[in-house]
Amino acid sequence: MLAWRLYQPKPAEEHPLVLEEVPTPQPGPGQVLLRVRACGVCHTDLHTVEGDIRPPRYPITPGHQVVATVEALGEGVEGLQKGQRVGVTWLYETCGTCTYCRRGLENLCPQARFTGFHADGGYAEYMVAPAGFVFPLPEALDDAHAAPLLCAGVIGYRTLRVAQVQPGEEVVGLFGFGASAHLVIQVLRHWGNRVLVFTRSPKRQAHARELGAVWAGHPNDTPPETLDKALIFAPAGEIVHQALRHLNPGGTVVINAIYMTPIPEMPYHLIYQERGLRSVANVTRQDAREFLRLAGEIGIQTTIQPYPWTQANQALADLKAGKIVGQAVLIMEP
Repeated sequence: MLAWRLYQPKPAEEHPLVLEEVPTPQPGPGQVLLRVRACGVCHTDLHTVEGDIRPPRYPITPGHQVVATVEALGEGVEGLQKGQRVGVTWLYETCGTCTYCRRGLENLCPQARFTGFHADGGYAEYMVAPAGFVFPLPEALDDAHAAPLLCAGVIGYRTLRVAQVQPGEEVVGLFGFGASAHLVIQVLRHWGNRVLVFTRSPKRQAHARELGAVWAGHPNDTPPETLDKALIFAPAGEIVHQALRHLNPGGTVVINAIYMTPIPEMPYHLIYQERGLRSVANVTRQDAREFLRLAGEIGIQTTIQPYPWTQANQALADLKAGKIVGQAVLIMEP
């Protein structure tokens, strides 16, 4: 089979991925072999190929927003069948026995392994995954439009959970408006929340208004109202200060980023009056189940920019350059 392989991190514009022939993996006990149909291109992939975060081994095949069909079942697999369409998320597998796993916080499992980072991911014709960590997908979305649900959507949903957003009662600010935020706003509008969007891109400001933002402007602009919750999707530490300046007493800022530039020293008054600052780390299977069910119920629409899967390097370079509105998705050839 063909797969994109990362042998060493380089800037995305230098096209660090190498397309090569590798053996097709075989599913072990409890695993399934998946034929990849589409795979989203995520900022985490960009951080991986550029070395902001480093996998434990090279070469590695990136990709963790994988839409695929079940090609073969390993020993002991139940509840899945050949030909079934499923999705794979960032969370590849966990130990299942540690304190975090037992408390429903498997996203914090110290033995967790992640797709496209510890295990080869979806920038390939085939991959294997543990059967307990793949998910049926809403039938209403085709392969390309389903891919963003599997990271951008699921991690965005976890951000809402960590922020403890109260449906209909709170004003929510979104800082950055890319793949994840354009799905989060649809959940918030379904819940009846007022949403303000902060992004430097005029195209993304327009996109936010189309999706129901009551206001969209530059991060340095003064919004027309203050925020009860602020969700940060851009990996720039200085945005934390901007978000806190617009936050009501008792409000919460939640950072959705696996990597972020340093947060500058802040004056205490920015966080005084019981303002909170939290981060989001990974996702749980429960997050995926709940969000995928919700996405099907409310008809979430994903905005995508498709690329032939042979253009993986170009998709990453365009993502870095800020050229993507919504989510870049690699489409496997039929």
